[in-house]
Amino acid sequence: MSNTFSDSNQIGMVPTFSDLIQTSFKGEMNALCWHRNLDGDFNEIVTQLGLKENITEVYPEDLLALQLSEKGSIAREIILKDLQLLTDFGASPALNLLKYYERDDEFDFISTDVYSFHVDRSPIATDTFLCTYHGAASDIVSNSEAAQKVLIPEIRVKLKELHDGPEEEFEDFLKENYFDLHYQIHDDAEPINLGIGHLWRLAVDHPKQQVLPCIHRAPIENEGEYRLLLIC
Repeated sequence: MSNTFSDSNQIGMVPTFSDLIQTSFKGEMNALCWHRNLDGDFNEIVTQLGLKENITEVYPEDLLALQLSEKGSIAREIILKDLQLLTDFGASPALNLLKYYERDDEFDFISTDVYSFHVDRSPIATDTFLCTYHGAASDIVSNSEAAQKVLIPEIRVKLKELHDGPEEEFEDFLKENYFDLHYQIHDDAEPINLGIGHLWRLAVDHPKQQVLPCIHRAPIENEGEYRLLLIC
């Protein structure tokens, strides 16, 4: 897996959290990976946590209340440390236990849910951090292997029909409905799976961004398996 990451011009590899937050994106590189082989039993944590909704936020006190084995305790300490590192950095990390995300099936020609390849946008300079501790992991794809859906002629025609308003307001319509954030990968594209246990920093579309935002998607969950995901 590490070879897959290091062989990609899109991904920068770093050895520490400090390097993860201090390394600048440049050129084609819009994803940074703190590559880790984590010890601990994360499945034990997932098994003990209660799923209240399809997406349940898990707080540090929830983790601390669990009665865990030695391996489970190691996993818990890793998660708590990651949460603290990101909080100290100034981020607002959330730990989610996931069954599935809501799907957007309103239209048959474009989807705006997180299972669609998309980029994140922010009005301020920020990045997306994520780590999958258990379950299926997210994918990224290089910007050269995907096209913005709103620029694909047949999709654009349908969006203009959907807009049914003044031409000068069309671009605002695309942004307001998040259509412009979504991408269609090329037939020969080779998405990269982000794997388990690695902490990632992905470039976001914002006014000060020096690189293209990182195109990514949530995975289809494995049957009968919850995901444990840190994200901010």
